[in-house]
Amino acid sequence: MRILVLRALGLGDLLTAVPALRGLRRAYPEAEITLAAPAWLADVVARVDAVDRLLPTEGLVPLDYDSPDLAVNLHGRGPQSTELLRATHPARLITHGVHVPWPAHQHEVLRWCRLLAQFGIACDPGDLHLPPSPRNDAIVVHPGASHGARRWPAERFAEVARALGPDVVVTGSPAEAPLVREVAQGRTRTGDLAGLLDLVAGARLVVCGDTGVAHVATAYRTPSVVLFGPVSPAEWGPRSGPHRVLWHGTTGDTFADRPDPGLLDITADEVLDAARSLLGGGTWPGSASSARAMSG
Repeated sequence: MRILVLRALGLGDLLTAVPALRGLRRAYPEAEITLAAPAWLADVVARVDAVDRLLPTEGLVPLDYDSPDLAVNLHGRGPQSTELLRATHPARLITHGVHVPWPAHQHEVLRWCRLLAQFGIACDPGDLHLPPSPRNDAIVVHPGASHGARRWPAERFAEVARALGPDVVVTGSPAEAPLVREVAQGRTRTGDLAGLLDLVAGARLVVCGDTGVAHVATAYRTPSVVLFGPVSPAEWGPRSGPHRVLWHGTTGDTFADRPDPGLLDITADEVLDAARSLLGGGTWPGSASSARAMSG
């Protein structure tokens, strides 16, 4: 049996779909499951035991796949994503639509598990963890986000990095290198996505906004402080585990260019208090002038 799954989105999107992918694997243990997702996520896909093959797919583009036995739309509500899957001529299609309404204001993990459940495929929403990696004792500070609305100010991240001390590693994508250097105020080093995954997997703590790295921390059970602004953590936040969510209860435009007002209401002292609670209290380590930076 050949199964094609569409989830051509980002890092956090992929990780929130892991329980649904594993539900498919359990329902069809002998099937070849192909995931249509961006090529840059290959290192993550390789760690998800429910996927056999990655079909590099950058956004909603025609899919180079013909006649799957089952096509599954984990991308969105359609119609474009649904039509792209129909164009592959699947024998069976699972998607939201007229007969399966899109549920608003639902946690992203639950959304896809419940879609599959309506087609007789059981999923465990808690089955989203990845295999552990060796500990490294780093404290990861990740200041970036895909949109300005979810980016807490760099100077506040820098204040947090200074307070947390020399074990801090500031991370970001290559495009975020100037932001990483501004926050780290120290040495820099580069790394790929696999290196970032391993770093977060072994870290003592992650401090970040509502972005993909937060979901990496959840996947590896790494304690995290996650800052929410325009989107409610009830829809995208960690559902359990050693995590602290900071949110001032307002929502806004997640695609805006400027930081959401609710996100700006979060203070550096709040973040440090939350970090202290996860690190076990006590005094902060020394100056963060030696905080490292990792972009990649």
